[in-house]
Amino acid sequence: MFDRMPERNLVSWCSLMVGYLQTGFPLQVLKLFKDLTLVDSLRPNEYIFAVVFSACSDGGKALEGRQCHGYVVKSGLVFHQYVKNALINMYSKFSDVKGAMRVFSLVPGYDVYSYNLVLNGLVQQGFLNEAIQVLERLMGESVEWDSVTYVTVFGLCACLKDLKLGLQVHCRILTSDVELDVFVNSAIINMYGKCGKVINARKTFDWLQVKNVVVWTGIMAAYFQNGCFEEALNLFSEMKIDDVSPNGFTFAVMLNSTAGLSALRHGNVLYGEIVKSGFKDHVIVGNALINMYAKCGDIEAASKVFLDMMYRDCITWNTMICGYSHHGLGKEAMALFHDLLAAGECPNYVTFVGVLSACSHLGLVKEGLYYLNQFMRQVGVEPGLEHYTCVVGLLSKAGLLDEAEKLLRSIPVELDVIAWRTLLSACHVHRNYGFGRRIAEFVLEMDPNDVGTYTLLSNIYAKAKRWDGVVKIRKLMRERNIKKEPGVSWIEIRNVTHVFVSDDCQHPESTQIYKKVKELLARIKPLGYIPDVTAVLHDVEEEQKEDYLSYHSEKLAIAYGLMHAPLEAPIRVFKNLRMCEDCHSAAKLISKLTNSMIIVRDANRFHSFQNGCCSCADYW
Repeated sequence: MFDRMPERNLVSWCSLMVGYLQTGFPLQVLKLFKDLTLVDSLRPNEYIFAVVFSACSDGGKALEGRQCHGYVVKSGLVFHQYVKNALINMYSKFSDVKGAMRVFSLVPGYDVYSYNLVLNGLVQQGFLNEAIQVLERLMGESVEWDSVTYVTVFGLCACLKDLKLGLQVHCRILTSDVELDVFVNSAIINMYGKCGKVINARKTFDWLQVKNVVVWTGIMAAYFQNGCFEEALNLFSEMKIDDVSPNGFTFAVMLNSTAGLSALRHGNVLYGEIVKSGFKDHVIVGNALINMYAKCGDIEAASKVFLDMMYRDCITWNTMICGYSHHGLGKEAMALFHDLLAAGECPNYVTFVGVLSACSHLGLVKEGLYYLNQFMRQVGVEPGLEHYTCVVGLLSKAGLLDEAEKLLRSIPVELDVIAWRTLLSACHVHRNYGFGRRIAEFVLEMDPNDVGTYTLLSNIYAKAKRWDGVVKIRKLMRERNIKKEPGVSWIEIRNVTHVFVSDDCQHPESTQIYKKVKELLARIKPLGYIPDVTAVLHDVEEEQKEDYLSYHSEKLAIAYGLMHAPLEAPIRVFKNLRMCEDCHSAAKLISKLTNSMIIVRDANRFHSFQNGCCSCADYW
């Protein structure tokens, strides 16, 4: 019909171009634009240019978009609102924030749609300081905000974790005529969640009369982000009672909450629901499944999910690499990293945290330094605190304490106590007590309230039999009201979590548990078990030291697991502190004695004990 028209004007050309654009043929729009100027010799107007810029963004034609930008500047139509907005939208879609900002800064006069485009582009690309500048400009003008503006600004507050600004914006919307729809309320809940104000998020949620899956997922995410994992899972049950069906994002939040609780059985139940609901092949769900299984100690299940995934993104690869690393499976992590490169994926910041952690577990000093100093920069990843901390751990575990200290003192990023404490812990492991005391004193100057450093320094004094030093540290801790975190281990048996502390007599079956521990230790002595009394950090007789060792929390949890876990099921124990060397030796031999797989996750990593060996190969 268009081709048979005896006379075609800009309206007919624009109508045809819009039709092609709306039906998904952006490249045809660009062809028509050329024909318009060459065949009919027409001068494009602002509406034509707006369609063309949209076609460039939809078709991924950045070069053509910039060429058209030059054309529109020469034509003088760049000042038209349609054109300005289309240009900003195009540059934002190309992730060219600088291009969008140039248009925004150089061409005066904007409506709320323009501000929304710029703000959203800046927030999405992580240019938060620039977004604040645009927001300040917006607040200084008499532009009326709409719901999209509020959603974007609440998102900015969430990214910045700026509660003060978030409260101001919340007050502003309450006094405006903007409808508090589901998207706005979800943004408010997200903002409060990211700012650590779960109660405020819950008040917003409870105030809503109608709650859809987006709002439910938002409040669950708020609880999850603040470590309230059980509350998140309880809300999931309430949502189902409310007859609201979960979506992929809901399941992802639930799986990550389950991972936070290390509740494998609950994770398996969720997996069944996911399969029934048809979300198994969603990438975000697959990623959360890998994370859940890895953090719950079932790395084989995590690997199976990874291999079964039809589609993978960078998060998928990173989660699996970090999962392998956390389990001490350095070879598998490195092999997967090479698979990632072979698949054409670009490694990012998180990828190298997993890779350097794997190098640390394997003792690959040369390779780790190569990745840090050369390869990361080759792929455009700037090393950060986590990477340097991994390499400090790598050097420290290898006994290269001087090199680790030199690295710490030369790092171009601001260090935290954890990096130094990594070195201090290695001093304790390698029994370099003089070096350790010096590092500890330095760390305590940085943070006089770091309980971990006091504990390690006290342990160093105890290992060196400097009991006067132990007394001094404990006195100092009392004076500063610093309390040592007690060692706690827990195990889940038939949906019930059993918690143990050292020399625990609170459990209703404590008598039987102690009897089981005593029996196990007696039976592994012929297999080579010798109690490591050096791990007892008290000035007592040798016989009493052996008694202290016998009833560490992880030994109690392992014994309870052997008493009650289903036959042939792995014993999965979780501990909040680093596993001591004596418990490590005992667990290896108990696994051999009972022909069981015993998996212990301590503060640093997973240890998988089987047939008298540990996955860490005693390098930890």
